[in-house]
Amino acid sequence: MSQPGPHGQPGSLDEAAQQQLIQEIGRTIVRALPPGWQEATVEYRELGTHHELVAQLIAPNGTAIPLAVPAGVGELFVRLRHGMYQPDRGTWVSALYRLQRPGSYTVDFNGDFEPNWRTAPPPEASAEELRRFPRPAAVTPDWLTPRSTGAGRLRTAEVFDDGGRPITERPEISPAERDQVVDYLERAPIVLAARSYDTDRLDPNRSPAVPMTFHTDGSWIWPGAVGYYLRQHGVAPEADLVAHIRSRGFQVPDVEEPLREQAVAVITGEQR
Repeated sequence: MSQPGPHGQPGSLDEAAQQQLIQEIGRTIVRALPPGWQEATVEYRELGTHHELVAQLIAPNGTAIPLAVPAGVGELFVRLRHGMYQPDRGTWVSALYRLQRPGSYTVDFNGDFEPNWRTAPPPEASAEELRRFPRPAAVTPDWLTPRSTGAGRLRTAEVFDDGGRPITERPEISPAERDQVVDYLERAPIVLAARSYDTDRLDPNRSPAVPMTFHTDGSWIWPGAVGYYLRQHGVAPEADLVAHIRSRGFQVPDVEEPLREQAVAVITGEQR
């Protein structure tokens, strides 16, 4: 499940608490507006660790005038997004707050459509979003799935070349790191497994012991053979996967069910 954030458990705000926080956001915005304002909008967008906050004054002729973002508003939106999470549908990714003088307001929450980003989120943002706020695959829009675009695409590691031989021409892993990399490869969740074991292609006389499994950490997918050949024969995984494991500090992240389902779809060829 998603790890608790700095504002309590996800989904911790009931409707009354949500309304109080929405009104607090409105008061904070109004205090920062210039004298004589008539209409203003503030939009907060967030995906994973990527976030944007855009504020505008709306002139009588409809012209939008950029406005300095009031201090503290972003933090209030973060609390609201976290508190409105629902396990069966996730949480919103953008909220548009409209205010009109003297005291009317509306708030539109969007949890299904990709926001109009000023700056595209980083590749890992979709996977991080689903880790923080998991939702069933049936209600996860295509643009949010890690394989829907180039962003957050699940990568697949290979251990064999086209001739079926383990790929040995890769940078070696130092003995100091080898056990940590093997541990990461083997501890990551298994999403698909056969009941039997495969033959060791570097030691065919050994009893079949190569696990016929697939693992994922939410960013990469790899066969169990990757860890086996590193442990038994020192055959390193591809360099990008090793770099990814190092970047994680050799700590396997939680992998929520939607990402596991996507990994299975990739492995079985149902999603390409």
